[in-house]
Amino acid sequence: MAIATALRAFHLVAEAGSFSGAARAGGVSQPTLSAQVKALEATYGVALFDRRGRGAGLTPLGQSLHAVTTRLLAAEEEARALLAGEATLMRGHLRIAADSASHVMPILARIRQRHAGLTFSLAIGNSSDVVSRVLDHHADVAVTARRISDPRLHSRLLQEDRLVLFVRDDHALAARESVGIAALASEDLVIRERGSVTREVFEARLAEAGIRPHALLEVQSREAVREAVLAGFGIGVVFEAELPVQPGLRRVLVADADLAVAEYVVCLEERRRLPLVRAFLGAGGPPPQPAST
Repeated sequence: MAIATALRAFHLVAEAGSFSGAARAGGVSQPTLSAQVKALEATYGVALFDRRGRGAGLTPLGQSLHAVTTRLLAAEEEARALLAGEATLMRGHLRIAADSASHVMPILARIRQRHAGLTFSLAIGNSSDVVSRVLDHHADVAVTARRISDPRLHSRLLQEDRLVLFVRDDHALAARESVGIAALASEDLVIRERGSVTREVFEARLAEAGIRPHALLEVQSREAVREAVLAGFGIGVVFEAELPVQPGLRRVLVADADLAVAEYVVCLEERRRLPLVRAFLGAGGPPPQPAST
């Protein structure tokens, strides 16, 4: 049995978490997959899976091999795309990870207008999560507020922005266009989880000013921030471009703090010239920016 066939069988099972799921995903019979994986284990005298019930969990060695096969199959995909060149844009699937759908959808709409045969998948997470997905080959490109200094990654500026506050229209600050950051010392704040650039930047400005909010509610998404503010839990913090347009909410600026932020498009340096990735980069804003300063 060819090693490439055995590794592909292993990868299918590792991704699916079971032999039955891998068989459905790969369009092959379960006995065939099972035999290929068993042959691989027997050839090298190793155990790659803990077979318990209907599932197939990876052993420590299996986890390490899965990282290798992920890179291997990604490289194979890259080779096919490179050989196909521009013809690849007649069809293909682009995986995007982003910290907000609002920054991504205009880019995807422009790509779809030019290349109607492409399909897309979008995973939403905080800035740390989406960069990790690119590094782990689980996403082709990412849109993130985190400025990148990793030499493995290529980034370009998508847009500049700033953090703003927003409150329910019956909140004490709703009638004010702006406040000083000191006004937040006695207020309840609603803010994203750790790993979010929104939180990192805002907490840094609070610390610089020596401000401790009255209470802090941590939530996992921008949508949850909006719902918590509407429910009366306090003041929300958000990128201005993502400010919810909704009755019952009011924007409030912070007049005396540097709350400048930005969004970047990120991909692996080695994959930036692939047609699908290049199409996303080309549809996504200003010319390339240095990855670090």
